[in-house]
Amino acid sequence: MTHWVLHVDMDQFLAAIEIQRHPELEGKPVVVGGRGDPTERAVVSTASYEAREFGIRSGMALKIAVRRCPDAVFLPVDFPVYEAVSERVMQTLRDFPGAVVEVLGWDEAFIGIDTDDPWGTAQAVRGAVLDATGLHCSVGIGDTKIRAKVATDLGKPRGVFQLTRDNWLEVMGDKPVKALWGIGSQTSKRLETHEIRTVNDLAAASDELLAAEFGPNTGPHIGRLGRGAGSAIVDDTPWIARAHGHETTYQQDLRTPDEIRAALGELAALVEKDLRREDRACTRVHLKIRFAPFFTVTRVRKLPEPTYDATVIADTAFALYTRLSDERPVRLLGVRGEMVPPDGGYDAPRTHGRRGGP
Repeated sequence: MTHWVLHVDMDQFLAAIEIQRHPELEGKPVVVGGRGDPTERAVVSTASYEAREFGIRSGMALKIAVRRCPDAVFLPVDFPVYEAVSERVMQTLRDFPGAVVEVLGWDEAFIGIDTDDPWGTAQAVRGAVLDATGLHCSVGIGDTKIRAKVATDLGKPRGVFQLTRDNWLEVMGDKPVKALWGIGSQTSKRLETHEIRTVNDLAAASDELLAAEFGPNTGPHIGRLGRGAGSAIVDDTPWIARAHGHETTYQQDLRTPDEIRAALGELAALVEKDLRREDRACTRVHLKIRFAPFFTVTRVRKLPEPTYDATVIADTAFALYTRLSDERPVRLLGVRGEMVPPDGGYDAPRTHGRRGGP
C-alpha cells in the first residue's frame, strides 16, 4: 500500500455549528465574531459562504463586515460549544482505522494513512465526520503535507481534491504564489521584486537566489513550497504550549496609566490561572499594545526567576508599557506568559509517518 497524507478541514466551521443550532439561518449570510454586535470593536471569526460572497473574511472588523452586508446575521463567539464539537471531530479522525492524526487547529488536521484507494478513504473520512457531528468537511489528498493542504482549498466545499508530484504544476503552476500555504502578502511582494509571481516561477527559482533574499534556511524552504515538496510526516505527538496569553480589545480607549495598569492586572490574573493549570511557571512576559487608531507594538522581558505571581507578571508588563513613553490612547492590550520548558524539552522524537517527499 502507498502512504498518503490527507488534510481534513471543516467547512465554515463556526458558522456551520451556529446554523446547526439555528436551522432557520440556513442559506443566510451568517457572521460569527466578538459578542455578535457589529457596532463594537471585534473581528470576524468565521463567515458563512453566503456572507463570503459579499467579501466578508476572517479577521475583518465587524464594522466593515456590516457595511458590506447590512442584512447579515451577526452572532457571538461561543468557545465552549465550538471546543466540544472540535473534540468530537478530532476523536472521529483518531478512531478512523489506520489513521495517524496531527491536529493543526480546532477545525483542521492532517491524517497519515496507508491505502491504495486515497479517494475512497477521503470520502469515508468525510462520511465519518458527517455521521459523528452532522457537519461537512473537505479533504485534500497529497504525497506531501503542502500538497494535501493546498488540495483542500481546491476541493471546498464538501469535496475532495488530490495533488501529487504528477499534477502539481499542471494545477498550480499558473496560480499566484500567495495561493501556497505559508506564503503571505509580504513574502509575495519580496518575490515579485525578482519577477517571481506564479507557482511556476517559484518552482523554477534557484536556491541561491532565494537564499540571498530570505536567508540560507528560509529561502530554500520557500522554493520547496513552490514545488510542493517537503515532509510527508504526520506526527501525533501531543502539542505542548510554550506560552499562555490573553488579550482584549476595549470598547472605549484606555487613556490613563491607572486604567492601563488595572487592565494589565486583569489579563495577568487570567494568565496565572493558565500557568497553574499547566504547572509550569512564567519565565518571560510578553506585552502587546495597540495604540489608537491602529499602531501595534510588542515587547518582551525575561524575569529574574520563574514565577506564577500575577502581580509580578502585571508589574513587568506595565514596566514594558511605561518604557515606551507613549501617551496615546490604548485600544488593545495583551499579556503572554512564556513558560519554563517541560521535562525533556519540546523536541520529542517523531516516530510516525514517512519523512521526505518528492
